Amino acid sequence: MDVLVRVDDVTKRYNDGPAAVDRVSVRVAAGESVAVMGPSGSGKTTLLNLIAGLDRPTSGVVMVAGERIDRLSETGAARFRRQHVGMIFQFFNLLEDLTVLDNVLLPAQLGGLRAAKAVGTAVELLERLGIESHRDAYPGRLSGGERQRVAIARALVNRPILLLADEPTGALDSATGEEIGRLLLELQGTGLTMVIVTHNPSLAARYASRTLTMADGRINSRLAAVEAGTALEGVAR
Repeated sequence: MDVLVRVDDVTKRYNDGPAAVDRVSVRVAAGESVAVMGPSGSGKTTLLNLIAGLDRPTSGVVMVAGERIDRLSETGAARFRRQHVGMIFQFFNLLEDLTVLDNVLLPAQLGGLRAAKAVGTAVELLERLGIESHRDAYPGRLSGGERQRVAIARALVNRPILLLADEPTGALDSATGEEIGRLLLELQGTGLTMVIVTHNPSLAARYASRTLTMADGRINSRLAAVEAGTALEGVAR
């Protein structure tokens, strides 16, 4: 399978502190779902931010869909994310003064998608995720699971090729977390490439084809892929 995400010998340091990510190399194949696990401070979220272009590596190469993310300006990286990457956060990051529909529409509007097409796509996603009846509600009136579904719809509205999720079930109770996990599994079934940061070993085992474990900024183990032929390599040198 084609490699969609390539991280080569990447190190990230903040100021003069120890490396948050330390000489890590990773491959994620197109259509693969990869879980990244590890204790707090292990470098999981930093790795995700490097792949998203939210952080720039101190050294090394980060490529997504053939684009050198580490060389893009802030404006260029933001444009790339709008076009190719969807992001889901632990605490949803919804705008409380916008309705559900307007929250979902925001990335499409920033990306210049035609209004009629954007609304049609957003409504379709809300229906698919079972929350279309809340389209005119404000996030504060929704349950945690409903808020996360809105966040997933927002992440998907521009039809990304890569979905990055940072603790997508971390702020939810276990039953609701299972529901969100099943949604992620359905998305994997559509061929969407996913990288999921999680503390939840059950989520990693059930909803990802590979698990990458980090500690002290390094990848310290890797598990075999469920499907032969997928490509994820984790190296800490």
